[in-house]
Amino acid sequence: MASQPIFILPEGTERYTKRDALRMNITAAKVLSGIVRTTLGPKGMDKMLVNSLGDVTVTNDGATIMREMEINQPAARMLVETAKKQEDIVGDGTTSVVVIAGELLAKAEELLDDGIATSIVVKGFRNATAKAVELLNEIAIDADDEETLKKVAVTAMSGKGSDYAKEHLADIVVKAALRIKEDGVSEIDNINIQRVSGDSVEDSFLAEGVVIDKAPLSKNMPKDVKDAKIAIMKYPIELKDINTDTKIDITSPDQFEAFLQQEEQMIRDLVGKIIDSGVNVLFCQKGIDDMAEHYLKKAGIMAYKRVKKSDIERIEKATGAKLVTDIEDLTPEKLGTAGHVYLDKIFDHELTFIEECENPKASSIVLRGSTRYVTEQIARALDDALGVVAATIEEGKVLIGGGACEIDLVKQLREYGESVSGREQLAILKYAEALEIIPKTLIENAGLDTINLIADLKAAHEESKFIGINVFTGEVEDMKESGVIEPLRVKIQALQSAGEASEMILRIDDMIAARNALQSTGPDESGNDDSGMPPMPPAGGMGGMGGMPPMM
Repeated sequence: MASQPIFILPEGTERYTKRDALRMNITAAKVLSGIVRTTLGPKGMDKMLVNSLGDVTVTNDGATIMREMEINQPAARMLVETAKKQEDIVGDGTTSVVVIAGELLAKAEELLDDGIATSIVVKGFRNATAKAVELLNEIAIDADDEETLKKVAVTAMSGKGSDYAKEHLADIVVKAALRIKEDGVSEIDNINIQRVSGDSVEDSFLAEGVVIDKAPLSKNMPKDVKDAKIAIMKYPIELKDINTDTKIDITSPDQFEAFLQQEEQMIRDLVGKIIDSGVNVLFCQKGIDDMAEHYLKKAGIMAYKRVKKSDIERIEKATGAKLVTDIEDLTPEKLGTAGHVYLDKIFDHELTFIEECENPKASSIVLRGSTRYVTEQIARALDDALGVVAATIEEGKVLIGGGACEIDLVKQLREYGESVSGREQLAILKYAEALEIIPKTLIENAGLDTINLIADLKAAHEESKFIGINVFTGEVEDMKESGVIEPLRVKIQALQSAGEASEMILRIDDMIAARNALQSTGPDESGNDDSGMPPMPPAGGMGGMGGMPPMM
């Protein structure tokens, strides 16, 4: 019994310890970084993603790529979650987060190979991130005019399928964001994008109010209402379903007729309360049955049923209407107003426009495009542009793009690193070196000479911190004059998220996974599994019981 091994993990458990676990996670992060790296910048390439149902997505948006990929490797999934959080918070910079995190981990691996302790690397990276954020705040410039916001939007949309119309789209984005600005904040959730395939992107426009992708219940209802009194309801205008345990005894035709008349009277009472409130346009989040539709039509009310919650919220913001959850609460005080509500057909799409609102805090962009794929791709570019413009409105600070701020950070972080003693200095210098990945990637994706242009960029930064790479001409030039502007908040969030993600991965020295948790269907002929990640190394004699040593 003394020599009997004791296993504490179930059969089939895989365990990777210390350097094996770390190398596996770093490799996965570098692979993911390599996948999205080619999409960065105005000259970035697109990815075609085909899901299990055969639906095709063509995009170079980092968040979309990672969301559509079925990634199974745990460390890679952590980076995907980091990118999603970047998208949720600031609306852009998802590719940069993953690329920077992948490069930080690659540099960390070099330090670990040189015998530097993980704790020293983590501490150095953490201090370097804090210093980088401090430096970014120092080199940021004010963004207090509409023209700067437009430059921010153009920069965000560059290389995302909308280059031939980005000036027009940027103008739309800035006007939409400024229209809903309230107390220095622009809530982009209050802006919806209605995609309509047909015609060109240049035909896209900013609606005067809110647009919803719905038509009235009946073709015989009004399609054009002036001086609209609008009600929004989360209450069904229909009879409640009879409970399955309910029993109704009807013994004569008269009783059946009375029952039907009572149902009709209930519906008439519901519609009567709507009419009495003065409503002439009704948006209902629940159902409206045929009988109620008849009486609403007879009363000349323009009615909609099963309106999406997001649309209801935007109508509420635009018109001032209050959401009613009980028909008894529907009073004239709960109604919203709009000067004009009408149905319009664009190409083969019926849309309802709610316009001439007194103080709208919601808006809509009608996006046109030749095909569904075009409108989907440009809608993603518009989402990014809206996010960065909203961030700039709130923050009021921007940075110079084209790799200019990264090169400036590299220069100043190296000076900072040389002032730090001990091995932590090596980690800070590697962090600074890692930030060069952004300008290097911009240059590589444009097909230019990386070594010479990086050298020229560093030399030019001795004279001006605004010098960056013009990927269209292949020259180093003043990016401020060229109008290549990025929001401060996006860059700070990207550095902080990448630093936190790399630190989290570096601190993992043990991986214990259930059977098949690390892979899905196993490697294919090229050695990759269907997650796109490199295959896991063999357990190295760890055994089906998790490789736990016998406990004596």
